[in-house]
Amino acid sequence: MEVKIESGWKQRLASEFEQPYFIELTKFIRQEYGTRQIFPPGRLIFHAFDQSPFDQTKVVILGQDPYHGPGQAHGLCFSVPDGVDQPPSLQNIFKEIQQDLGISPPSSGNLDRWARQGVLLLNATLTVQASRAGSHQNKGWEQFTDRVIRILAAEHQHLVFLLWGSFAQKKGEFIDRNRHLVLSSPHPSPLSSYRGFFGNKHFSRTNDYLQQHGIEPIRW
Repeated sequence: MEVKIESGWKQRLASEFEQPYFIELTKFIRQEYGTRQIFPPGRLIFHAFDQSPFDQTKVVILGQDPYHGPGQAHGLCFSVPDGVDQPPSLQNIFKEIQQDLGISPPSSGNLDRWARQGVLLLNATLTVQASRAGSHQNKGWEQFTDRVIRILAAEHQHLVFLLWGSFAQKKGEFIDRNRHLVLSSPHPSPLSSYRGFFGNKHFSRTNDYLQQHGIEPIRW
């Protein structure tokens, strides 16, 4: 099956695109885009992979679902395009960066600038119906993104995985902690951020680890 995705990812995921579950998932997604309002726009489903090529990936941040409001989702977890109001979780991420590193929150919530430095902003589910959170869960995306994480963890060394909230932590249970740095904390959502997301210092700890292994740190 022909899937438009960055060449390094395409090479490693080619066999996955031929799996029966992925073929069924593709049929479902095409039907959904043809009959409903689906986010993100079709051309941006694999935006995270295109912005963070396989060979350049240093950090993985796991999300759950794309945003389901108009104009918000553009293929990167937690990120919104320029000019779109920052959702509460993203505001809290920027607050923690300010506390941790002294960097003032940016006016834009577009995290393309992180992705281009090798931060894979990966949602477990890559599509969603408008106004229906979780509507594309259990259709095959989770199996695909599990495979993405397994390939990354097996072929790279010294990646940093940021697992915020119980969903992300469960999805990353199998990652080899001797080979990679896995940082876990509560989710940045206003419902949980004060239970330990604030003060987790994940951003400085990420950069310290990367530098210890001779890898360029992230400009958060």
